Amino acid sequence: MSHFPRPKSARSALARNLAVGALSLVAGGLLVACGNDSSATGSPTTTAAAQSPSTAPETDGMTDEAQEPMDEQSMNDALDEQPQALPSDFPGPTEIAVSSSGQAFLDALKREGITPAGDGVIALSTADYICAAQQQGGSDAAVTTFVTAAVGSEASAAGQELTPEQAGKNAEIYIRLAKAEYCNQ
Repeated sequence: MSHFPRPKSARSALARNLAVGALSLVAGGLLVACGNDSSATGSPTTTAAAQSPSTAPETDGMTDEAQEPMDEQSMNDALDEQPQALPSDFPGPTEIAVSSSGQAFLDALKREGITPAGDGVIALSTADYICAAQQQGGSDAAVTTFVTAAVGSEASAAGQELTPEQAGKNAEIYIRLAKAEYCNQ
């Protein structure tokens, strides 16, 4: 025990800090506990097996095939089925058709020394954003921030490293060219 009494305000501040710390730990624990939403553990059960006869819900006369348990023969038949061959065009086209205005935008970027990643989908998506933001009256600062981030992401996808200054310069080029070559076409 201290020989000097603490002022009341110090005690209440200490209690308040301890309470906040405890609440933070509890909240953090709850977030960690809820982090994995997977509840698919154990073996599956059918609806009929999970309910006792006395608690089974009453039906309105309509049957639901999913609620009826499969017999052993049906399960074996289902397991013996062979997988079907995938169609030759699965999972769909690997290239996206580029419009003439989209190609003009990509060509203009190349003339400015910017090589879009891959087939230019990221650059065209960025141009779409610029056009939509322009139509909706988005602020220049917000558009520039988003486009700068998109330019950095595209450079990373292409295996290039950009300085923040270069990303900002490229963003200005994207915005200027999108407005000139893409948005109004």
